[in-house]
Amino acid sequence: MASLETPVCDFGWKAVDFDLPGVDGKRYSLASAQGENGLLIMFICNHCPYVKAIRDRIIRDVRELAEHGIGTIAIMSNDPADYPEDSFENMARVAQEFGYPFPYVQDETQQIAKAYGAVCTPDFFGFNNKLELQYRGRMDASRKEAAPADARRDLFEAMLQVARTGRGPEEQIPSIGCSIKWRED
Repeated sequence: MASLETPVCDFGWKAVDFDLPGVDGKRYSLASAQGENGLLIMFICNHCPYVKAIRDRIIRDVRELAEHGIGTIAIMSNDPADYPEDSFENMARVAQEFGYPFPYVQDETQQIAKAYGAVCTPDFFGFNNKLELQYRGRMDASRKEAAPADARRDLFEAMLQVARTGRGPEEQIPSIGCSIKWRED
């Protein structure tokens, strides 16, 4: 389980469209996920301890960001053949169990993860209302364990700034997590 860090934010990079199946039986695209003031795309999975450590914080922050016009979607791109916990059926179970307030979709071909340059779970991409990248950083100081409850909410604060100004913060701390589990060709 290799631990990787995300690259620095490439401000202004345009979001790549997608059409992916959600665990709720619907299909999702950029347009269907985007909010009035922006979009948060998260590459997550079920088995990663980094994701598990912040799952409740993701849910909290996504709910609050929706009140500020930020849409959210979670994409699972791991190869479930090697990681059965990340199967579509288990994605649906986890989304139901935790009451995910966002679409949870599968990138079965891994083409969307490749198009975005996703490297780990969690990997956060925060876009403004023009779908220009403004944030590529961490949730907070959490690692494989949750940070203290009063830890700075890096992702939330950044996306709130994006909602208000269209721009993300210049200083961003990379996210860290488990590597995307790529299929062997």
